[in-house]
Amino acid sequence: MKKVEQDRIVHQVVEEIYADYPFLWEKFGQNGRDRTEEDNYHHLDHLYAAYEMNSSDFFIDYTNWLNNVLTSRGVGTHLIVDNFERLQRLLQETTLADEDEHKAMLQYLHEALIHLPTLSK
Repeated sequence: MKKVEQDRIVHQVVEEIYADYPFLWEKFGQNGRDRTEEDNYHHLDHLYAAYEMNSSDFFIDYTNWLNNVLTSRGVGTHLIVDNFERLQRLLQETTLADEDEHKAMLQYLHEALIHLPTLSK
């Protein structure tokens, strides 16, 4: 994924999340917004790494780790699901130069979205 595509997707996801969940600003402030942006770059980096390794398990392991870290900081699993759904939608709306990378990233997000609800039970 090109840097310009990554920047656009991350910016859009963060804008949407903070527009739809204003309590996040009250709860976490600018630092939380900065971490949300940073986290979304990490999500995309891990999706790309999973693609490079041809390993959906790698992204699921990352998703497990992410859920453990964020829930310990008061961010519920439902917000991770919401974030991944936004990433999935924006990736679907984006044309990447590498179609195999595009398909893999969407597949890994799909698998993570099926897996995440099992972590909040």
